[in-house]
Parts: sequence; C-alpha cells; structure tokens
Amino acid sequence: MIYYESREYRVTFYKELGGTRPVLAYIESLPEKEQTKILKYIEFLRVHKGVLDEPYSRHIEGKIRELRVDFARNRHRIFYFIFVDKNIIFLNAFLKKTEKTPVLEIEKAKEYHRVVIANKEIYE
Repeated sequence: MIYYESREYRVTFYKELGGTRPVLAYIESLPEKEQTKILKYIEFLRVHKGVLDEPYSRHIEGKIRELRVDFARNRHRIFYFIFVDKNIIFLNAFLKKTEKTPVLEIEKAKEYHRVVIANKEIYE
C-alpha cells in the first residue's frame, strides 16, 4: 500500500486487482509540471484534512468528491473520499473535456468506492 504518512490524515491510492493504481498511473502519464501541481494539490488536501471548498474540490455523489486541478487548458479531475482513520482514498482520475462530468467516470469511482468498502481491512 502506498500512502503519505502524517499524524492526522494520510493519502492512499486505490489499487485494482492487477496491481494498477489508476490515479498514480494517470499522474505519471502527465508532463512533469502537471504532475508537480497535482501532487501539491493532493498534499494541500491532506493538510486541510480532506476538506477544500470550490474551486479546489467539489462534491460529486454520496461520499465521493473531486479534486480539481487546472493547468493551462487541461482540467484534471481526481475522485476521492474520506475513509476510516482519517484516510483520504483517491479512486480514479481523468482529463475533463466537457462541461459536464462524464457519467462513465462517476460510475467508475462509485464502483471503486464499493470495492474499498467491501475490502476495508486492506485500506484501514
């Protein structure tokens, strides 16, 4: 399990059955400057105990929120939720190209959320 340790909150990345961590894979596919900005926003979120107001974060559905990182014309969105023991779990990430958040991305985040809840011992 990969996470950033802190006294209060920590960051964990959802892991698929094959071992891929979708958010990390997404971040690693980006140019270095965009990676740096996203990682700074993730740290900003952790320091602020998983709670940021717009324009940095927005509620999506249920417990799922999105971290919003804009870089030039690129609008990166990373879905996450706060889990037990002050654990921020990042689920999936994508480049937003339309005004409305794609339903497919929301459904994917909901499925990953269900998997985390069903296997909570892995993420605690």
